[in-house]
Amino acid sequence: MFIAFLTPLADTVIQQDFEWYIKPDDINFNMTNIIANFSMEKGNGLIIAAHWDTRPRAEHDPNPRNRGMPIIGANDGASGIAVLMHLAEHLAEKKPDRAVSLVFFDGEDYGFTGNLEYYCMGSEYFAKNLPIPKPVEAIVIDMIGDAELTIPVERSSYRSHPKLVESLWKIADRHGYSEFEYRIGEEIYDDHIPLIKFADIPSIDIIDFHYPNRFTNYWHTLQDTPDKCSPRSLEVVGQVLLDYIYQEYNH
Repeated sequence: MFIAFLTPLADTVIQQDFEWYIKPDDINFNMTNIIANFSMEKGNGLIIAAHWDTRPRAEHDPNPRNRGMPIIGANDGASGIAVLMHLAEHLAEKKPDRAVSLVFFDGEDYGFTGNLEYYCMGSEYFAKNLPIPKPVEAIVIDMIGDAELTIPVERSSYRSHPKLVESLWKIADRHGYSEFEYRIGEEIYDDHIPLIKFADIPSIDIIDFHYPNRFTNYWHTLQDTPDKCSPRSLEVVGQVLLDYIYQEYNH
């Protein structure tokens, strides 16, 4: 589906297939990253990425009988992908003045509780086997569809690329988007970490980890469904990214 959607829009589309041995399940797991490229000849490369896989087990579901079932992932997965797909439509209509790669990572959310080894497999493989010229920076978006959206500054993102953080949060402030909170939040292991660790790409994570808040949790449950999400949240994140891509904000 992604290939068919992206091919008429992007200058080039790369399908990066890979395999990973999952020792706890004793399986060889086949996965695919998808990369849609725009204006690659311009250089100054920017990655904007999200994960398209969803959690294979709902271990936080309040009903114990549901905890072995896969989640729908309306927020944890699909929200970021929805923004990437809409960005692709804009980038096709107005070519950016810098190289932009929209990256759809697989294998972000397979891992097991208490063990980071089988999380972010797609971004790790991508970082170790770059299929595009090394970009100068990367933005990962994850869990950005929450109807009660709040996006603080993820801690490792600020360490990796404070200038990019400041630019994006200033854009949000210009629009009056209070959803972007300029304060240091938690440190989260997400797809930006392999990009930093294995490819030395300055990277940040735009994420609302509390879904919907500190008192109620739909994360990794069967309750992660579209009715918990908001088009407004997608618009807020998407508009900030569009402004940054097209340099409408003089940072």
